[in-house]
Amino acid sequence: MSTKQEEIFQTTFEVPQKVKVTLNKHMLLVEGPLGKVYKNFKKIPVEMSVSDGKVSIKAINTRKKYYAIANTALSLVRNLCDGVINGYTIKMKIVYAHFPITVKTKDKLVLIENFQGERAPRVAKIHGATKVVSKGDDITITGPVLNDVTQTAAEIEAVTKVKNKDHRVFLDGVYQYHKAKGIEK
Repeated sequence: MSTKQEEIFQTTFEVPQKVKVTLNKHMLLVEGPLGKVYKNFKKIPVEMSVSDGKVSIKAINTRKKYYAIANTALSLVRNLCDGVINGYTIKMKIVYAHFPITVKTKDKLVLIENFQGERAPRVAKIHGATKVVSKGDDITITGPVLNDVTQTAAEIEAVTKVKNKDHRVFLDGVYQYHKAKGIEK
């Protein structure tokens, strides 16, 4: 394999000044103003190293597939660094026609009560260090890890999906209307 091809299949990322990145075997630790975040790269086939404020990611093969995987790993590291500096925010709106829906958080769960008049609450899981705040008809989901924040929002939206009715008529549910980088007040 030539050196030019090796350079193509290796990417580096300059770590921002506010962030400290350490690698222990396959576990990447990213520390910043908003806290610590861990990411396991054991199942992602890349060679990773951290030195002098740079994260170096090298594909394990010269096929395009492995180059794409290396760039995906780079994107994950970049999102982790952005998350511990700025964080991520998703805003959701509670929509109902007749039965007023209430949303409460309990431990690592979101309870959606009185959805279409149901007696039992619908339950969604809160992933990672994500915070869910319900105020009136708005739900704000914030956290340092993009995957955790978006997965929590997706579960809340999926739990409130209307089943066995015409979804064009029964529009009740919780819907995402705003996604931003940075934790908004």
